[in-house]
Amino acid sequence: MDLIARAEEFETRKTSFQTTSERIVASREVKELILSLNELYKKNRDAQIMDLMKRLTVVKRKIEKRLKGRPM
Repeated sequence: MDLIARAEEFETRKTSFQTTSERIVASREVKELILSLNELYKKNRDAQIMDLMKRLTVVKRKIEKRLKGRPM
């Protein structure tokens, strides 16, 4: 269950990524966590894992929204 602990730690981490490179790294990390949790969910069908994936997806969307910037 090290994966779940890493995901929860990422979720509670301060999310003010200042530079673009920090945002890219964070986006890749959260994507990897979500995909790994999905594989775990396929085996266990645990609702808590699904809830964690949903919360991480919200964080990922915020990061990616900030990466894309405003449309011109």
